[in-house]
Amino acid sequence: MITICNDSHSDFILLGFSEKPYLEKILFWVVLIFYCLTIAGNLVIILVSSKDPKLHIPMYFFLCNLSLLDLCFTSSCVPQMLVNFWGPKKTISYIGCAIQLYVFLWLGATECVLLVVMAVDRYVAVCHPLQYTAIMHPKLCLELAILAWGTGLVQSLVQSPATLQLPFCSHRKVDDIVCIILLVVPLVIILSSYGAVAKAVLKIKSAAGQKKAFSTCISHILVVSLFYGTVTAVYLQPKNRYAQEQDKFLTLFYTVATPSLNPLIYTLRNKEVKGALIRLGRRTWDSQNN
Repeated sequence: MITICNDSHSDFILLGFSEKPYLEKILFWVVLIFYCLTIAGNLVIILVSSKDPKLHIPMYFFLCNLSLLDLCFTSSCVPQMLVNFWGPKKTISYIGCAIQLYVFLWLGATECVLLVVMAVDRYVAVCHPLQYTAIMHPKLCLELAILAWGTGLVQSLVQSPATLQLPFCSHRKVDDIVCIILLVVPLVIILSSYGAVAKAVLKIKSAAGQKKAFSTCISHILVVSLFYGTVTAVYLQPKNRYAQEQDKFLTLFYTVATPSLNPLIYTLRNKEVKGALIRLGRRTWDSQNN
C-alpha cells in the first residue's frame, strides 16, 4: 500500500506493515529466508533442466521459463521490501516506483499466461500422447514461451501508464490495481484443460495407467492452486478494511513464498528431476575427483 504527498513526482511512502512495527523485523528474516530459497531452488531447476539431455522436452522447457520468471518476479520487489522492513526509511522514488510497477505487472501477467501454456502442454501429453512429439515441437514451444512473455509485456505497457496517470495528490492510498481479464480468462482455460485431462484419465482402464497419467499433471496443478488461490483471493474479493489487511499477507505469500515452493513441488514429486539432480551431482563429484 502506498501514499504520496505534494506533486505527482514526489517520493512514494510505502506503508506496508508500518501500522504493526513489531512484525517488520520478523517479516524481514522470513522474507529473506524465502528469497534465498527462491534463488537457490530456481537456479537449480534451470541448471538441471539445461544440463541433463533427458529433460530436454517441452515440459521442462516451460519449467525453466517458470523458474526464470519466478527469479525475476521476486527480485523485482523483494529487495525493496527488505530495505523497508529493516530500516526507518520507507520511501521509493517516482521513477523507481514506475519501473517496479512496469516490471511487476509484466512478470505477473506473464506467469498467468505461462501457467496456461503449461496446462495446454499437459493436456496434449495426456489426451494426445501419440501425437505429443509432433504437436509440441521445439518451434511451437519457443513460440508459446514468447507469446507468454510478450502478452505480459503488452499488458504492462497498457496498464502501467494508465495507473501512473492517476492523480496521486494529497494523501490518497492505493492498495492494488489489476487487470481482471488476465486472471479470470487464463484460469478458465486451465480448468477447461484439466477437465478434459480428467475425462481422458478416467477412460484409461488400468489403475497404473491412470496413476501415471495423473502424476504428470499433479505438480502443475499444485503450482496453479498456490498461485491462483492467493491471487484471486487478493484481487477478486470485495474490498473492506479487513480484506485489505488480509491482502497484505496474501500478497506476501504469492510474491515471496510461492516462487520458493515451486522448485520443491517439481523436485519432490518428480522422479525425472530427482534423477537428473543425482546424475548432475555424480558428474560434478567425478569431475572434481578426476
